[in-house]
Order: sequence, then C-alpha cells, then structure tokens
Amino acid sequence: MGREFIGTFEKWAEVYDQTVAGGDQEYQEVFKNYHSILEQVSAHAKGHVLEFGVGTGNLTQILIDHGLSVVGIEPSEKMREKAKEKIAGITLIDGDFLDFPIPDHPIDTIVSSFAFHHLTDDEKEEAIEKYSRLLSINGRIVFADTLYDNEIEKIKVHQWAKKNGFSHLLKDLRTEYYPLRQTLYTAFRKHHLVPYFKQLNKFAWLIIADKK
Repeated sequence: MGREFIGTFEKWAEVYDQTVAGGDQEYQEVFKNYHSILEQVSAHAKGHVLEFGVGTGNLTQILIDHGLSVVGIEPSEKMREKAKEKIAGITLIDGDFLDFPIPDHPIDTIVSSFAFHHLTDDEKEEAIEKYSRLLSINGRIVFADTLYDNEIEKIKVHQWAKKNGFSHLLKDLRTEYYPLRQTLYTAFRKHHLVPYFKQLNKFAWLIIADKK
C-alpha cells in the first residue's frame, strides 16, 4: 500500500522541493508546470478536504490559501516534519492511502498529488472503493498523478527515459506502479464514480472523479 516506498520518501524529503522546481534534469518533465498542476487540483476541490500523500505540504498550502479545510495523511515522518515547518497549525496524521483514521466529519473532496501511483492496481481499486463510501453525497476525488495513456505510450516513455540516460527515472518507471488510464477508469466506474482525465504534461494527468 505504498509503505514499501517509505525509504524513498524519507530520502526525497530533503530534495523534493528543489526537484519539483526543476532542479533535477531527470525529473523536469515529470514535474513540468508543477505549481499550475497543484492550482488545478485545488480549483476543483470543495468543502472538507482529505489529502493523501501530503509530502512537503505544497498542495496543502494552496488548498488552505483557497480557504479550504484540510486534513492531511502522510506516512513519512520526515515529509511530515517538512510540511509542519512550512505551514503553521497544519493537521497531519500518520497514515497511508489504505490505512488511515477516518475523520469525524463529512469528506467532500479527496485529493492527492504525485503519490497514488505508489499503490498496485489492486490496491488502487481497494482505495477507490473505500473513498467512494467515505465521500459525502456529490463528493469527488481530485488527483494529479502520473499514468500511461495506453501500453504503446508506456513503451515510448520508457524508451525516451533510456535514450536520455535518465537511469533513476527509468528505475522509478519500472518499479513504481504507474497505471494505465483505462485501468483507473474501470475502477472508478465500478465504484460509482464518474471520472474525467486531462493530460497536463508528459507524465502527469488531472483526474477528477465525481460520486454519482
């Protein structure tokens, strides 16, 4: 359920903000237009927000700036520390996409940025089923995450990373669980959520799924 990547998250805590700002050439395409992507997630959020994979708190800060009430879930202690350094009074809980304390108030929006791909496809569906039950009437999921449009694009992306000598990125592509768009679409529809997908850069997509 993503916990196998905790060691990676702990290491990323020190360099994540620099990386998303374009400081690492290998990941520039992954995080291209990063701030704009987070703004789009926030623009589609409403009401009480539950955020998974808070990381260093970049999306959290934007949500709060937009006047939203946010409870954050983050499994990495070092990431939580970074987020708390940035945002005074932030509500952060140790948990992950599948194992987390359920808030005692309705959840209108569930958000995440660049994290859901750390679950296997089966775990993603398990999480989606849980979120569908947890969301309030007319609630929604809003994710920004990496995925493949189809199998052909997956092959092309791997070839592109290899051609450019991006060995660390290629390892991520091979060991993390970037899903196919159709796989996510099927999981959302199965659990009474109507999904919308919009590609935002070579890797990242805006994913909105409304409860119906």
